[in-house]
Order: sequence, then C-alpha cells, then structure tokens
Amino acid sequence: MPKQKTDDLMQLVRSMTRAEKRHFRLFVRRNQASDDILFLKLFDFLEKHQEYDEPLILKKLPDIKKRQLSNLKAHLYKQLLISLRLLNSSHNEDIQLREMVDYGRVLYNKGLYRQSLDILDKAKERAYRGRYYALALEILEFEKHIEGQYITRSIEGRAEELTEESQRLYQTMEKVSLFSNLSLQLYGLYLKVGYVRNRKDFYYVQEFFQANLPRIGYQGLDFMGKVHFCQAHVWYYYIIQDFPLCYRYAQKWVSLFEEDPELRGLHAPMYLKGLHNLLNALFNTLQYGRFVEVLEELRRFPEVYDIGQSANIEGLYYLFIYVHTIKKHFLEGTFSRGLGMAPELMQLIDEDRYNWDDHQVMVFYYRIACLYFGSGDNATAIDYLNLIINQKNPDYRADIQCFARILNLIAHFELGNAQLVEYQVKSVYRFLAKMEDLHAVQREIFRFLRRIPRMRAVELREEFIHLKEKLSKHENDPFERRPFLYLDIISWLESKIEGIPVQEIIHRKFLERQGLAKAGGRTF
Repeated sequence: MPKQKTDDLMQLVRSMTRAEKRHFRLFVRRNQASDDILFLKLFDFLEKHQEYDEPLILKKLPDIKKRQLSNLKAHLYKQLLISLRLLNSSHNEDIQLREMVDYGRVLYNKGLYRQSLDILDKAKERAYRGRYYALALEILEFEKHIEGQYITRSIEGRAEELTEESQRLYQTMEKVSLFSNLSLQLYGLYLKVGYVRNRKDFYYVQEFFQANLPRIGYQGLDFMGKVHFCQAHVWYYYIIQDFPLCYRYAQKWVSLFEEDPELRGLHAPMYLKGLHNLLNALFNTLQYGRFVEVLEELRRFPEVYDIGQSANIEGLYYLFIYVHTIKKHFLEGTFSRGLGMAPELMQLIDEDRYNWDDHQVMVFYYRIACLYFGSGDNATAIDYLNLIINQKNPDYRADIQCFARILNLIAHFELGNAQLVEYQVKSVYRFLAKMEDLHAVQREIFRFLRRIPRMRAVELREEFIHLKEKLSKHENDPFERRPFLYLDIISWLESKIEGIPVQEIIHRKFLERQGLAKAGGRTF
C-alpha cells in the first residue's frame, strides 16, 4: 500500500469516535470469530499505537506476513468505510437515497422490474423533496432505461412523462450549476487577494461578475438555485466591500432556510455558511444588536440538529462559533476577556480535530494576534503573527500576510524595539510593493515608523496626532479604507494620544454606538 494510502488509513483510524470503533468491531464479528480476522487485529494495533510502525506490526502480529500487509491495509480501509457508511446512513438523507437506488438495482438484476420501479419512484420523490437533483437525475435515467428496455405495463403516456420530467430536471440543474460555479469562482478570487485593493481590482471583479452572471431572474429559480444566487451575490459584494448589499443577500440566504426548516437539516452546511456570511456582513456594518441576535441563532443550532452526527458539520459549527465570538469581542473592545478562548482554540487547531484547512488556521492566528495586541500583550501577539509571516510561499490570502507584517511592526514599536522596527520597515515595504498592496494608509504608517528612531519622546504625541489626521482622511475612501478592515489603526493612534489602552478606546466607541442605536441610529 503506497505511503499516501497508509497515511490516509491512519488518519481515518484516528478520526473515529469511540462509538464508531465499537460499531466496527461488532460489524466485523457478525459472521466470524475475531481471532481469525487479521485486518481486525491490524485495526486494534493501529488504534492502540496511533502511529504506523511496520517493523513493530510484523513483530507484534506474527500471523501477518510482510507480503500480506499492503492488501490487508487496503482491505481494512474498505471495511472501515463500509462500517461507517452503515452507521451514518440513518443520519444522512443522501446515503439513504443511494441505498434505495442500490435496492432498485438488485431488484432489476433479478428481473423484478415492477418492484424496482416502485422503489425508484419513492427514492426520486424523496430526492426532489430534499433538492438532491443529481441523485434524482440518476434515478430518472435508471427509470428510463427500465421503461425503454422492457414491457412493464406502466401507465399510458409514461414515456412522454419521463421525457418531460428529464428536460425540466436538466433545466433546473443547469440554473443551479451556473450560479454555484460563479459562487465558487468568486470564492477562489477572494482566497487569492481578499478585498479589492484598488480601482483596477474593482473593475476586474465587476466585469468578471457581470460577464458570468446568468441572465436568470431570482423568481425563476428553485430553492437551491436561489441559495446559490444569494451566495454568488454575497461574495461579489463582500469582495468589493459593499457590505449593506452583502447583508441583504446574506439575509435572503438565511431566510430561505428559515422558511423551510426541513431543508435546514438536510443541507446543514449551507445553512451554517449562510449564518456565517450574515454575521460577517453585520460585523462589517457595525450592527451589534442584530449581530448578537444572529450569533445566538448560531449557538442554538445544536438544539435543532445533532451536530455530533457529522464531524464535518460539527467542525463548521465550532469554526463559525469561534470566528464570530472573537469578532464580538472586537466590536465590544473586550480583548482581554476574549483571550480566555485562545488556549482552547489553539488546542483544537493543534489536535487537528476538525481538519480545518491552512487558510482557516492562518485567519485564526491573525485574529488571536489581534486579541493579544488589543489587550496590550504585544510579545504574544508577535508570536502568533510570526506563525503567519514564517509560512513558506502560501498562495492564498495575500491580504492577511500583508497586514500581519504591518501589525508586527506596530507591536515591536510598542515593545520599544526601535532599531528592529527601522530594519524591518524596509523589508515589509518591499514585500507589500511586490504584492502590489501598498496603499496611502500604509505609506503614511511606514513614513511614521521610519522616523521613530530619530524622534524625541516629547515629539511622539504630536506625531501621533498628525498621523491620525492624515489617516482619517482615507477612512471613507472606497479603495483606501481596506486597511481599516484588518486593523483599527485610528483607535490605536487615539490610545497613544490619550495615553490609555487601545481596548478602552474601542470599548468607549462601542458604548457610544450603542447609545446612538438606542436613540434611533442607522438601520438597513
């Protein structure tokens, strides 16, 4: 068995819960004594040792010969998947549907065509109800095969009915596919560069979106078509930083699932992603009251859906809970309080319990660094920023990489490392210029940091005031406000001017916004 396949086997064994391991042993022992089953012995060894050590396996399991090992591992992997499929079938509608199709195939092979068509018809009805169109199409093609090859004495006009149904389904799937493709392409674009950086980026994204946007009205779509329609628009407006419109489509997305609770359970990952994008839009528009409401809605999700049934859904749930709980602390200016979740979050990342990808982990590193920076622990913030800076040639989220370096400079400045700042300013400047990510805001910050070693202590406060005045002019510029989405540099400058911690400044602004909201502030 190739090394990659061996690693896959070990990863699968490590991912199994206690219940899954117990089920596997019962599954294997159904028809034969466990003492005679070599692949079960291999499973017990791997489960106990958690690492693959071939010499030790051959020593501890003398019944297994070296020449057998590759085939034995492949057989174990297959049996584990069969066991897990059986265990999870009751929790997954699509697995149950495929099982019904398999039953239909068995009946067809036995020549029991009427029984096969009956079970296929029931499966197709469930597939339509759950919006599993690919499965519905597979079932429909199977029905057409049976009807076209054998005399089944089906109802009159069955051929025309199946033909029309097939055409309608193809049209529905095409509409869904067009919007899901556009959504995926926009997501890939966001992973590459983040928010638009300049007018050139804006026009590129705008032209790309308009050129690829299907000319199909919202009302002409079915449920999944509408979901992907909203998803594509959310990504577009998110990338170009039009957050009010991003909110509008994210709210539509979530409302679709709230109108049909059954589909919320059947397509839980898509519902959770809708809540996630809605929370992002609310955070970026500073709608704290509504943000808290939606975050509470996210927290209540396990009350209506058993997230323990699927590691994927459980992983998504905790990913979004941590992301938006941290953002809640950003909004409130309660950075020190937010640090309480950092150790447990890092434990989850280190254990790799949910297989979060490198992009998600990097974003967590940046957010944790911001928590430490906001709380005044600049040394620990630098430790987390270095986890981003020291990554070798990552080809995603150039924006996070850029702002991690800027925040790193500011944290070193706070620690009094003036000479180190002077040395690093030049390399960071070159890095951002190479990434074509140099804004007026960043240039002003670099000019300030470059002058620091030559400044006297009595001059610093005046320099902070001048820098704040310069940066404040850019806050409402659609192409210069991007840096403020990653780092609240204005609040940091105000903290230096007033001589109080930055989280006190941000918390004071939060209280002021809450007062305005109660007095009838901004709404959508």
